[in-house]
Amino acid sequence: MSVGSHFKPSASGGMISLQTSAADLKAFQEFAAVLPKAAANAQRRAINKTLRWLSTQIARAVGRQERIAVAAVRQRLRAYPVSGGANSGKLWFGLNAMEASRIGRPRQSRSGVSVAGRRFQGAFFKKVYGNSADVWIRTGSKHFRASDYPDSDVSGAVGASSGWIAEHDNRFPLAKAKVSLEQARPHFESWVRKADEHLVHVLQQELNFEVQKHLKGK
Repeated sequence: MSVGSHFKPSASGGMISLQTSAADLKAFQEFAAVLPKAAANAQRRAINKTLRWLSTQIARAVGRQERIAVAAVRQRLRAYPVSGGANSGKLWFGLNAMEASRIGRPRQSRSGVSVAGRRFQGAFFKKVYGNSADVWIRTGSKHFRASDYPDSDVSGAVGASSGWIAEHDNRFPLAKAKVSLEQARPHFESWVRKADEHLVHVLQQELNFEVQKHLKGK
C-alpha cells in the first residue's frame, strides 16, 4: 500500500520521496482500471513536475533564510525522477557545511573577507589548496573562532594555533570558512507536506489531460 510522500533524514542531509498515496488515487481508480497506461503516465509526469517545483521552492527558501545564492543551494539538490516501472521520485538535499566562497561573491578588504552579508574578520580570499580560491583564516589569528568555521576539521588540541585541517602542508595551520546548513533540517517535514499538496493538484491536471486525449482519440 502506498504511504504517500515522506522523507528519510541522515547525518549529511535528507532524501525526500514523492509518491501518490492510495487515498490520493482513490478518486481516479475507475479511470486507472480502464486506462492503466494513461494513469501511469499521468502519475509519472505529476511526480516529476512536482520534483522540479519542490527543488525550486527549497532552493529559494534556503537561499533566503541563510543568505546564500540560490544557484549554490541548487548544487546541493539532486533529483531522481520517476523512470521505468517506478512509482516514486526522490530529491536529495545535502546539508554538509558549504564553502563560504560558493555562497556569493567574496570581497577582500584589509580587515578580512565579506561574502553574502557575512563578515570573516582576519580571513583572506586566496587559492591555497586545489584549483579554486577559498576563504581562509590562520588558526593562530586573534580573530579565529572555531564556531565561525564549521566542519573545517580543526583539531581539538589546546591552543588556537594548534589546529590543522585535512588540506594542510608544512607552511601554516589554516581553517576554511564554511556556512552551516543545519538550520534547514527542521523544514523537511513542511517541504514534504507542501509537495504532497502540490502533487495532488498536478495529478488532477495530468489525469484530466489524459481523459481529454482519450476522448479526442475516440
